[in-house]
Amino acid sequence: MKKKTMLIGITAVFVILIGWQVYQKAFKGGSQSGVERIAIPVAVEITAIKKATIRDVGNFTGTLIPKSQFVIAPKVSGRLEKLMVNIGDRVKRGQLIAVLDDEEYSQQLIQAQSDLKVAQANLEESLSSLNVAERELERVQELHKKGIAADSELDSAKGIYTAQGSRYKVALAQVANREAALKAAQVRLSYTKIIASWETKGGFRVVGERFVYEGAMLMMNTPILSILEIDPLIAVIHITDKDYFRIKKGQSATINTDALPGKSVPGKIARIAPLLQETSREARVEIEILNPGEIFKPGMFINAQIEFTTHIEATVVPVSAVVKRDNLQGIFLADIENKKAQFVPVKIGIADGELAEIVEPRAFSGFVVTMGQHLLVDESPIILPEKETGTTTAKPPSSKPEKGESKLKPGEKR
Repeated sequence: MKKKTMLIGITAVFVILIGWQVYQKAFKGGSQSGVERIAIPVAVEITAIKKATIRDVGNFTGTLIPKSQFVIAPKVSGRLEKLMVNIGDRVKRGQLIAVLDDEEYSQQLIQAQSDLKVAQANLEESLSSLNVAERELERVQELHKKGIAADSELDSAKGIYTAQGSRYKVALAQVANREAALKAAQVRLSYTKIIASWETKGGFRVVGERFVYEGAMLMMNTPILSILEIDPLIAVIHITDKDYFRIKKGQSATINTDALPGKSVPGKIARIAPLLQETSREARVEIEILNPGEIFKPGMFINAQIEFTTHIEATVVPVSAVVKRDNLQGIFLADIENKKAQFVPVKIGIADGELAEIVEPRAFSGFVVTMGQHLLVDESPIILPEKETGTTTAKPPSSKPEKGESKLKPGEKR
């Protein structure tokens, strides 16, 4: 029994000693990670740190709208007698677009002309009567001075002259009224001929939509056609407050659309909204673009690239080379001679999707690890590829001769 107890005790002590040694190796190896303790070389790919031009470009989406758009509508009611243009037709300033039935307005014009003639005749009559009354007043005044005419005769002549003067003024007002009515009738008649008109001179517009057909009875302001200006066009995008203060009026932009691969046009920012909408927290930005050949159409979905900053001769590395270790952003420099990777904290400037600009440290050169860096820590051993840009690593000596060669001893000659 005692021997059995002693054997169990010795076994327990042996197990404890082994466990302690395992614990020392596994958990008491300092602050080094498992990769550092084992120090297994990691196969990596590297590339040279370069100098290049890098651009900070913002990418936005939006839609195209006409630079100007308005609807052709009649100012008077009537039947649409003739429509001169259709969808897609080009229209110039002052061109006749449509004609309404003008019979009613022609009769109103004839009536206004007749009323004016009557008013002019009444004016001539009142003027004649006024002249007669004026001469009679002068005659009575002469007789009154000589004592021949009585005061009552003079008062009567003055009253007649005043009355005739009032009738003449009324006749003048009637003539002015009839002339205005005639002008109004002429204007209404002219409204039966609908003409395309806009403020800017020259250039052509196109018919975007047609809303009615010939023969339709139209009320005042019933839409007939829409007229668009599509060269230039306006690209509308919406930006958040993050980019709002980076965009300036007159800044350059490039516009393209998925509907036309390979087609892009330059533009300039024409207008920036002075406020951000509360619902979306976005501001409207309008970019004016030329549309030669009218290839781009209003309503198209577009992509806009706006260049914020350009840095020439910047120090750049692939974006894939940037990693984080202990909350520090940095890269792994490849020490080709010693075949080790050194972690260097860096400050990143512009990142354009493929390249990242290194702002700090400023003096920076060498080779950076672009693949396999997720397995690395500072001073990790690395396995380099045989050929790199501008550098060929030495191939380790082989114990066997290459095919076609003989293995020589030191001091021997071929």
